[in-house]
Amino acid sequence: MMHIGQYNTLTILRFTNPGAYLGDDDDNDVLLPTKYITADMSIGDEIEVFLYLDSEDRLVATTEKPLIELNSFEFLKVKEVTHFGAFLDWGLEKDLLVPFKEQSLKMEEGKYYLVYLYLDEATQRLVASAKVKRFFETEHILVNEKDEVDVLICDTTDLGKNVVVNDTYSGLIYNSDIFRFLKRGERCKGYVTKVREDGKLDISLEKPGFQKIEPNSELILKYLEKNDGKLRLTDKSDPDAIREVLGMSKKTFKQAVGNLYKQRIIEIHEDHIALVN
Repeated sequence: MMHIGQYNTLTILRFTNPGAYLGDDDDNDVLLPTKYITADMSIGDEIEVFLYLDSEDRLVATTEKPLIELNSFEFLKVKEVTHFGAFLDWGLEKDLLVPFKEQSLKMEEGKYYLVYLYLDEATQRLVASAKVKRFFETEHILVNEKDEVDVLICDTTDLGKNVVVNDTYSGLIYNSDIFRFLKRGERCKGYVTKVREDGKLDISLEKPGFQKIEPNSELILKYLEKNDGKLRLTDKSDPDAIREVLGMSKKTFKQAVGNLYKQRIIEIHEDHIALVN
């Protein structure tokens, strides 16, 4: 079966003037246009392609990499606004439509918006929606506390940064857990600290519990080794100063320093810490 809006591994069946026809195990075929054919392709080869509908609503394959796939979220730029809706640049030849009914606010050309890509069952067309809240899973949560997850950084709120988790869930990184600049649209790793009753997730960028002490202790050691064995920070230092120098929260810094001190690797002074001679 061929899957629109996703990557498919298909077999080259034959070459024609328009391009190469690719097939699956169910005897379906699809055209890969000539411009995507390379000299090393041969009949019988398996290649990975992305499937979508072209400007004439025909299923077509491409070796280009889209910026978003089916059932996922991404920030995309508006290329044009017409009477049909807003057209987004998603990295493919045919732009991606966000109909007016799928816009939470009227979209403007040149701006980026968080959208979700879904398949319209009636038309079999790929459609983007900026009304993303309805696409978050809140009933069947398949992640647990302390799990490592993929995070998409979204908008800033009074509490912190809204995030998309594993392209499935809505989450939040609290201001107290933000220790570096987070750019909207950035993807990074995070860790689940709480699964809330409303189905939303609390996320930290640091490993929870004692798991995060060792790597941060090592970071402090490397700093000490590069700076004559001294670091002019203590548990009384301003949290912003700690973030600026080490890129970690004050709580994590205190845990890491405590770990090094217990191992008799460092000495703690009034205004600095130092390697034990």
